[in-house]
Amino acid sequence: QVQLVESGGGLVQPGGSLRLSCAASGTISNLDVMGWYRQAPGKQREMVASIVMSGSAARNYGDSVKGRFTISRNIAKDTVHLQMTDLTPEDTAIYLCYSYTGTIDWGQGTQVTVSS
Repeated sequence: QVQLVESGGGLVQPGGSLRLSCAASGTISNLDVMGWYRQAPGKQREMVASIVMSGSAARNYGDSVKGRFTISRNIAKDTVHLQMTDLTPEDTAIYLCYSYTGTIDWGQGTQVTVSS
């Protein structure tokens, strides 16, 4: 099992930026993919971004964040980062980190609130 710890959430004004981090520990010898989903009140869970943790570092983004969010990895630290720019109130949600090693594990989530 993989343990995931997110950090970096908070309150930001529209147009601002935030950087989220997610550190993996535990059984991570076959860590394949890491990424982020988000859950806003009254909405379905939405895929935000993912990155392959070996070789190609292929990235995938949800349509609503393309061009604004960037996911990156630090393989040595088994960590991924999500750089979020040009934030809008529609980005307000709990951001959940996940990992895939054949099974999916989830972090506890970190709250991002975009408000003036």
